[in-house]
Amino acid sequence: MKKWITVLLVLLLVVSLTACGDQEIQGEDPVVSEEQNSDRLFEGTTLELLVAYGGAENAFDAFMEATGIEIEWMSMSTGAALSKLQAEDGKTTADVWFGGGVDSYLNARDLGYLEPYKSPELSAINPQYIDEDGYFAGLALVPAGFIVNEDLLEELGLEAPKTWQDLTDPKYKGEIIMADPAISGTQYAIVSGTIQELGEDEAWSYFQELDKNIDFYAKGGGEPQQKVAAGEFAIGVTAIHGRTFNIGETSPTREVFAEDFIPWTPAPVAIFKNTDNLEAAKALVDWFLSREGQEILKEADARIMARDDVDPPEEMSGLDRSKLLDFDLERMGREREDILNEWEELIGDR
Repeated sequence: MKKWITVLLVLLLVVSLTACGDQEIQGEDPVVSEEQNSDRLFEGTTLELLVAYGGAENAFDAFMEATGIEIEWMSMSTGAALSKLQAEDGKTTADVWFGGGVDSYLNARDLGYLEPYKSPELSAINPQYIDEDGYFAGLALVPAGFIVNEDLLEELGLEAPKTWQDLTDPKYKGEIIMADPAISGTQYAIVSGTIQELGEDEAWSYFQELDKNIDFYAKGGGEPQQKVAAGEFAIGVTAIHGRTFNIGETSPTREVFAEDFIPWTPAPVAIFKNTDNLEAAKALVDWFLSREGQEILKEADARIMARDDVDPPEEMSGLDRSKLLDFDLERMGREREDILNEWEELIGDR
């Protein structure tokens, strides 16, 4: 009997040790799982970005640190990027398009240059800023307005314009600069938005009147801000975002949101069709549409972000959102060629 008891005790001890060993092995499993589900799945991958989002580079370090994905980027207006894509039949080496005018994204989508992707973060994004088939998603809302040089206005004995109609007043002749809508996505959004707001006949009459006050059309969306800050012009028609406010810290400029209506455009993000790094590109889209990414991007450049759960920056407190146009983005993209042809015929290029 004692021998059997001893044998049973030994067997129990063996079973107990085996179970402990299994527990130790099982305890290691979460470590493996955590590595497999890490945010750094694509660490070491390099993504090439075409960027038309001023200040975005200030958020890239945070993304690279969080994911291990490297970013190489080139600043290029969306109008110029679209022209380059068309010349190369969409065969760009870039992986991701980041920011700029949505009209160019709509055209690139229709030409087959973009890869559809519906991020899981889209549920928190305002549907107005999203392509329904997933070809792009808005990162932020970019309103258009005026930047004015207060010293120059005072010197000229002029008040800052308050409405779009004010810009046609002959007293501002030679003191207004705006970009060519064929080059600047924001400027094209202003033209398209004005047509949608006023109707074609009234809108084209307006731009012909405005043209009498403009001696020079800038070749890039950021140029009006630079030239107004330098005192070359008193008034610039421009996108208003973080860099617009930053200019006012070192020059006598301030921003004006028009009292009659406010054109706007979403600053989108999209993946190029021919990317060799599709999954890493999706990870970038997810990160910049996440709440964390949106907060960091807002800090990098003050804008109204696309997510409804991210508060607008203090700098945008003067924006009356009820004045934002009820904008049909699909119409804006569909009519781009016709509008630019009409612009060329009526306004020309200076």
